[in-house]
Amino acid sequence: MSNKSESTEELTEELKNGKPQKTVVREYAEALIIALILALLIRTFVIQAFKIPTGSMEPTLLVGDHLLVSKFSYGTHIPNEIPFTSIQLFPDYHWMSSVPERQDIIVFRYPRDPSKDYIKRVIGLPGETIQVIQQRVYINDQLLKEPYAHHSQPPSLSPPTRDNMPPLRIPEGHVFVMGDNRENSSDSRMWGVLDLKHLRGKAQWIYWSWDSDHSGLRTERIGNSVYR
Repeated sequence: MSNKSESTEELTEELKNGKPQKTVVREYAEALIIALILALLIRTFVIQAFKIPTGSMEPTLLVGDHLLVSKFSYGTHIPNEIPFTSIQLFPDYHWMSSVPERQDIIVFRYPRDPSKDYIKRVIGLPGETIQVIQQRVYINDQLLKEPYAHHSQPPSLSPPTRDNMPPLRIPEGHVFVMGDNRENSSDSRMWGVLDLKHLRGKAQWIYWSWDSDHSGLRTERIGNSVYR
């Protein structure tokens, strides 16, 4: 009788307070929803993961490197795409946007196909005049030192836009980007300057690296800054 009375009192008190106990399933469901919301907010405003699919940034970045990219380095991007897809609902807009610095490695939407993400290094800034002569880059008639640039072929006159490019003034709101692997990169030499409205973020660290050709983990690259 005593146990039954206590159970009735507990139930009566619970109903009176209007706070029925949560089931285990409901608690897990709420925790999962909160985790998904936090992950979406972090992915949208803070940091996002990207994978290197090609060798255009070798030897700085290798095929199979997985990067963390800061989404707020150049301002705050207004969410405009369906989560976990590349489907845009409206054009790109940024709050408090700023211009990348020279040599920053950036991720951006490819201007000719916004559904694709590209990664390149910033070489020329707004208002500057850039020129390429026999693979050497000149900014405002001054030779640019590029210890990161890799050349797999000697200078050539063909195609002219790759190894030799006439002077080009970079308009405001745009930057000139190039891959470190100069003979194996589709960049501003081919498709023009990059409008900063396509900017996604600044590459920061390598959190995983897998060599698919040899089925091996590159442990020595994990945790490295991309500017090391």
